[in-house]
Amino acid sequence: MNLTVRVTGLEIPDPVRDQLTEDDVAARLVGKDATLWGPEAESESAIRLGWLDLPATSRELVSRLADLRAELAGEGLDRVVLCGMGGSSLAPEVICRTAGVPLVVLDTTDPGQVAAAMTDLDRTVVVVSSKSGGTVETESQRRAFVAAFAEAGLDEKEVGRRFVVVTDPGSPLSETAAAMGARAVFLADPNVGGRYSALSAFGLVPSALAGADVGALLDEAEELAGGLSEPGNAALELGIAMGAAFRAGRDKLALAGSGGQGSDPGLPGFGDWAEQLIAESTGKQGRGILPVVLESVDAPGSAGPDVLLAVVGSDAPAQGPSLAVSGPLGAQFLGWEYATAVAGRILGINPFDQPNVTESKENTSRILSDGLPDERPAATVGAIEIRGSGGVLDGVDLSSHDGASLAVEALLAAIPPRGYLAVMAYLDRQQDAGAEDLRAVLARRAERAVTFGWGPRFLHSTGQYHKGGPQVGAFLQLTGVVAEDLPVPDQPFTFATLQAAQAGGDRKALADRERPLLHLHLTDRAAGLDQLLSALS
Repeated sequence: MNLTVRVTGLEIPDPVRDQLTEDDVAARLVGKDATLWGPEAESESAIRLGWLDLPATSRELVSRLADLRAELAGEGLDRVVLCGMGGSSLAPEVICRTAGVPLVVLDTTDPGQVAAAMTDLDRTVVVVSSKSGGTVETESQRRAFVAAFAEAGLDEKEVGRRFVVVTDPGSPLSETAAAMGARAVFLADPNVGGRYSALSAFGLVPSALAGADVGALLDEAEELAGGLSEPGNAALELGIAMGAAFRAGRDKLALAGSGGQGSDPGLPGFGDWAEQLIAESTGKQGRGILPVVLESVDAPGSAGPDVLLAVVGSDAPAQGPSLAVSGPLGAQFLGWEYATAVAGRILGINPFDQPNVTESKENTSRILSDGLPDERPAATVGAIEIRGSGGVLDGVDLSSHDGASLAVEALLAAIPPRGYLAVMAYLDRQQDAGAEDLRAVLARRAERAVTFGWGPRFLHSTGQYHKGGPQVGAFLQLTGVVAEDLPVPDQPFTFATLQAAQAGGDRKALADRERPLLHLHLTDRAAGLDQLLSALS
């Protein structure tokens, strides 16, 4: 097999492995046995196991995509922009970064980042990717690109041929694609959930058009697939380790890349893909495995009594309780999907549903309909407005010059034992990239698990865990003043309004659970981030 899993410092009780062997889980999973996760999960599982067949069924895409890429190149269209969220964007980003080919991933509602993607239109083709076909972020981005192409002088037919669509059969987006005359439409297998779709059209279409060798990716996955029905296969062992660690109290899975050596780039961005897969699959019914994406193997948060470290792309485990998972990207995708399904059985949850994802979406819709709430800051310190809920600001002196850092300290103190802090940044992933530095800074101070997510992207990932997982989270939300807004054509809201509504909707979902939440609004993004990082460092 081309996937290797090595476990160090973690005791796996015999009953965990013995029960899976006795129940013939490896073979039953490959046979798509929907009863593996219990009677309550059976109906959902029965329509969510198509990912097991993708190494074979996705083959027909390879030549079609090669022809389409050649056709686009013949017209000078060599810049690919992907409009998609969660499962529609995370895998293509990893594939293209690993292959070293350029792909512009647009998985945001920040108007500055959206506007920055709408450049070089004379050589741009847009892939619009949405399983449901009704994703508000993706539809808003599609509308903005249609308007931009028209403004650049393209007629209606020419505009349509700048779009490639990936969606499920019969979705609203498939109808929109036909109406606008999209150049190509790829209908994905509806029996594959979004976070399990890396080897489907959702992962392969944008990646192939950007220049990645998706045929090789399928070869890697197919080699692994041949042994997945065997007891003791590497992906099964990975799932057993994840589940056993959870049972032993290590319910935080710290994900770090090996970093690559020499000409090997490693698997850049793989942690972000695995984060969605694991958090959204296991974080429900008050339990779950919390993935924590680290900057390096020895970054803050890589060790702790509730942490299992997983080093991806290495065959040498780190010190302490850890995993080393080595193998090529295609095998990693399929192996982690398989392992997560196995871990779901050990945890006693349905790894294929996401019961709490719609809550923030519904809150966002209400805010867009009723208007943004008037939330006055408790204090303004420099370039930071401070708000809080869940009692996090009770007794905090916000009048001093270091009021913002005192508020953050109060939030850190509110993290319960064995809890975690989630940093959620509704900012520009490119222009405000320094916000990511907060994760390591806060993890070092909190000595607790700290995650970082760009909003609204994380709503399609760890957002499920935040609401459905164990209620031991504390939350830091960052928003910022928009320098220049961008309209969403033919909609009663702008991108800035949508972004603010999404942040507000998520705050409400967390406030309804009475979780400690600190909201820092940056009246000047660059100055506010510098102020915050300086105070905390």
